[in-house]
Amino acid sequence: MSRIALVDDDRNILTSVAMTLEAEGFEVETFNDGQSALDAFSRRMPDMAVLDIKMPRMDGMDLLQRLRQKTTIPIIFLTSKDDEIDEVLGLRMGADDYVKKPFSQRLLVERIRALLRRQEVLSTGDMPAAEESRALVRGSLTMDPLRHAVVWKGRDVTLTVTEFLLLQALAQRPGFVKSRDQLMDVAYDDQVYVDDRTIDSHIKRLRKKLRAVDPEFAAIETLYGIGYRYNEE
Repeated sequence: MSRIALVDDDRNILTSVAMTLEAEGFEVETFNDGQSALDAFSRRMPDMAVLDIKMPRMDGMDLLQRLRQKTTIPIIFLTSKDDEIDEVLGLRMGADDYVKKPFSQRLLVERIRALLRRQEVLSTGDMPAAEESRALVRGSLTMDPLRHAVVWKGRDVTLTVTEFLLLQALAQRPGFVKSRDQLMDVAYDDQVYVDDRTIDSHIKRLRKKLRAVDPEFAAIETLYGIGYRYNEE
């Protein structure tokens, strides 16, 4: 049973998310500020942490920085709609993913499961035999699913789990169109409802991150009213 630490100053979120995770079979610890969480982690480290960014005493960024000095446990940030800068900074500092408030609890559970599966592979060295576990090379793009690593033209690109899954789905078959519905199936559990705009937003952020390392990046093509296509470079 994996132990999940929830750190948020909103007691309603702590209570409702804890109940959901416990119903899914996780052991859950809750904390309402970063300092109390850090004190507890020094005695017993959880298997994974879900952190709010803005908290009293010690915010999520400070807690992340302290944790990354001693552990590589998966960490998800909970962010508000206006926290895009914090999201990018948090990922660069070592967070693994972020989920925007207000969020689907089912979506959060799926992100947690995906990161725990990745962590298990990295810690045990067990290599899945599935095709999806092999390194993917498409022109200037290299993707390593086991290490969740992406390289474009020799430069590292930091992606969330969702962004990684979408890019992988597109790059697996260059030139073939993926509809938004197909991309939803790739990125989300079938019990999670998301609309077309959610996929569009992920693709927009994905392009932005790749253009940050290569302003000429144009490998992801939009086919209006149809979906997206990866064109190998």
